[in-house]
Amino acid sequence: MILCDIGNSRYHFYYKGKIWHEKIDKEPKFDKWADGLPIYAISVQDEALERLQKVRDVTLINKYVDFDTTYQGIGVDRAVACLAAPDGVVVDAGSAITVDIMAGGIHLGGYILPGLNRYEKIYASISPKLAKSINMAVDIEALPQDTADAISYGIIASVVSIIQRSAKNKKIYFTGGDGAYFAKFFDNAMVDNILVFRGMEQIIEENNLHQKDTLF
Repeated sequence: MILCDIGNSRYHFYYKGKIWHEKIDKEPKFDKWADGLPIYAISVQDEALERLQKVRDVTLINKYVDFDTTYQGIGVDRAVACLAAPDGVVVDAGSAITVDIMAGGIHLGGYILPGLNRYEKIYASISPKLAKSINMAVDIEALPQDTADAISYGIIASVVSIIQRSAKNKKIYFTGGDGAYFAKFFDNAMVDNILVFRGMEQIIEENNLHQKDTLF
């Protein structure tokens, strides 16, 4: 089976160690090797789901997500990732940075920050003089000495600081495009780019939705 996480801007596909992405504004294409393989999906985008269903049979598993939380309106992708990390902090650093705190399989809460590219646009909207690219090598242990580094420091140090405050001594699971970058600031961190897919497989197995097909 192929797993698919349909986000707000891309399809994220997974099959036995292979991850690939496609934009959601057009029907996704599949190579011959994928013929006959069923697709199981979670989705936060109805139009993109319908686009995928035009070319392949899709089993949507959103309704099978049993997630213990009082948080109102959490995205299914966040919930599924948290199911794969029942104790710790889940950080998805993509177009937005989501942070969720888990303890004993219970979701304690979470919050959302802009992604790094969004931060750049925020600063540029304040003044053209602040339209700077983020320096990913900026030293957050030293005070900046120019505007570009000052912006980079302000963004990166604030993100790192708030995650540190939330995580305390918990293990932190980083995923998403900038997950590996942020993970390097923490001793108790691991990068897991298939976290959401592991959560999906767990749901599929628990609900007997598919014959055993080892993905990992």
